[in-house]
Amino acid sequence: MEGMSVENMHKIVVAVDESEESMHALSWCLSNLISHNSTATLVLLYVKPPPAMYSSFDVAVHMFSTDVITAVEKYGTDLVNSVMQRAETVYRNFNKRVNVERVIGSGEAKDVICNTVEKLKPDTLVMGSHGYGFLRKALLGSVSEHCAKRVKCPVVIVKHPHDK
Repeated sequence: MEGMSVENMHKIVVAVDESEESMHALSWCLSNLISHNSTATLVLLYVKPPPAMYSSFDVAVHMFSTDVITAVEKYGTDLVNSVMQRAETVYRNFNKRVNVERVIGSGEAKDVICNTVEKLKPDTLVMGSHGYGFLRKALLGSVSEHCAKRVKCPVVIVKHPHDK
């Protein structure tokens, strides 16, 4: 750490998913939170949805369970790889010294994100906003709002330019 001040070392968690909003948030983070002379660690956090639970009484699933489970796992792996490749394309376009770590979680996004942030203790959490309206937020809840209320570090919720 000789010659490098602690203030130039940042750990930022960016929640990424399949959406354009999350890739915009990553791009915004690289443009606005990471300077050219800092050494930052960028943690790309992707949360796979929780696996669907079926009972042993579901005959169709029971008969094809191995094939279904294998197909679902492959789809999940392909999705993770696709999202991480898109994120890599975004951060490679920036000429900055950034150490990138990938963290993959599984479960409810709001819980996994909050628990990961608690464990990693980053300086900042960056999330995209899907721009859902009042009714959809009321019914489904907002992952970013939940995390903003629960985590201890500053949270930046980045609106996509098409949001009003």
